[in-house]
Amino acid sequence: MSSPSKRREMDVMKLMMSDYKVEMANDGMSEFYVEFQGPHDSIYQNGTWKIRVELPDAYPYKSPSIGFVNKIFHPNVDELSGSVCLDVINQKWSPMFDLINIFEVFLPQLLLYPNPTDPLNGEAAALMMRDKEQYEQKVKEYCERYAKAEDIGSRPEESSESDLSDDEYASSDEEMAGQADP
Repeated sequence: MSSPSKRREMDVMKLMMSDYKVEMANDGMSEFYVEFQGPHDSIYQNGTWKIRVELPDAYPYKSPSIGFVNKIFHPNVDELSGSVCLDVINQKWSPMFDLINIFEVFLPQLLLYPNPTDPLNGEAAALMMRDKEQYEQKVKEYCERYAKAEDIGSRPEESSESDLSDDEYASSDEEMAGQADP
């Protein structure tokens, strides 16, 4: 490759020509969203996430910034910001990798093999280590609630402020759903 900008264009075009839905965020090729499906035969298999990708000027020599836009319950993903804790993207990035690697290898591996000993979501990590069955149930609930394929295209980037209260009071809201206000 003769320059980082040509490599950026080639990698983005390769991603757009793949099976992934890519939505550009602006006129440049530095920020975009990718629709990502949970890996088959995993507890995430029914989930569809919108992943925000931001390419630095020095890409591919510097790693892209990626994050989940809609919520996911995972030890290595910050629930509020969607930031991902993944060595290969953060510390061990190499120009040999491209954007396709992120969606075909790195993110599926992250979902299939979470690392609760290096968490961004302490609650998910603790639950996974303490009660794997309950952890898996919560992952499936999040997939059902926040990661439906039909919601991805129409879902604007959300503020997490309203979602915070939703999760905190989810069970009591459902119990009171049939009662009229006094």
